Amino acid sequence: MAKSQILEQRQIALSGRHWRQIGRDYLIMTKPKVVAMLLLTALVGMCLAVPGIPPLKAVLLGLFGIGFQSAAAAALNHVLDRQLDAKMARTHHRPLARGRVPTLNAVTFATLLMVIGFVLLWQLNALTAWLTFASLVGYALVYTVWLKHATPQNIVIGGLAGAAPPLLGWAAVTGQFDPHALLLVMLVFAWTPPHFWALAIHRRDDYAKADIPMLPVTHGIAFTKTMVLLYTLLLTLTGLLPWLTGMSGLLYLIGSLALNLGFVGYALKLKFADQPGHAWATFKYSIWHLLGLFLVLLADHWLMVVLQ
Repeated sequence: MAKSQILEQRQIALSGRHWRQIGRDYLIMTKPKVVAMLLLTALVGMCLAVPGIPPLKAVLLGLFGIGFQSAAAAALNHVLDRQLDAKMARTHHRPLARGRVPTLNAVTFATLLMVIGFVLLWQLNALTAWLTFASLVGYALVYTVWLKHATPQNIVIGGLAGAAPPLLGWAAVTGQFDPHALLLVMLVFAWTPPHFWALAIHRRDDYAKADIPMLPVTHGIAFTKTMVLLYTLLLTLTGLLPWLTGMSGLLYLIGSLALNLGFVGYALKLKFADQPGHAWATFKYSIWHLLGLFLVLLADHWLMVVLQ
């Protein structure tokens, strides 16, 4: 094979890797795992909003619209936190922190996602479009720009934006508020602080280095462990509300109690019998906990539909 052909093939291979890296960087900016979890909670909200199968149009436009807006919020978070991310071991490899993606390109990308998402949701109803946009503003601006740096209660107050997807999914199908949808929001809202504080304990030095007033930095790890325990107890009580109000049945009650008491168990060990790595284990359990909780909600709903 001629030397020129070998060089050409190498150039093609290098070009291919270059474009794949660019694609990965833009995908990373959307935080796909986080968006996937948000979309699951939105889908459960859609399914619980109606006694049967939700309309396909509402499901598709709703999930794509909420997904695009959530991805836009994540990309804006990368933009606004790029200097802080560069200081933290957990985030220093992110595309903007490493300078692999220009800031203007990232802003343009986020804006495009935001507009597409809003237009898709507008096709369903204005309520869902504006609620989703408000959640984007709450996370990308209110939390990232202000709350994150202003108070150790940042994740408690700012958690409302991340708790909105079940309500957004419900509104996408019905076009209105519903008290049951707010119960789903309450579940995610009560889950958020112990989820993030477990991570903050594990990464306490990282947050201190970046001068972010997370609870373990401002009030110490021991106090934060107590708050994690108290919030898991609050989550367990909140988890009873769908059953107490008749929204969900016995399957949900049993499943949610098992999951929530498991979270309490992790929090008790974190508080009274902590071992190296247990805060990280608690954080990982909390992710599976939320996934399981909403899957149990969905399974219970379909069981009640079948039995009626």
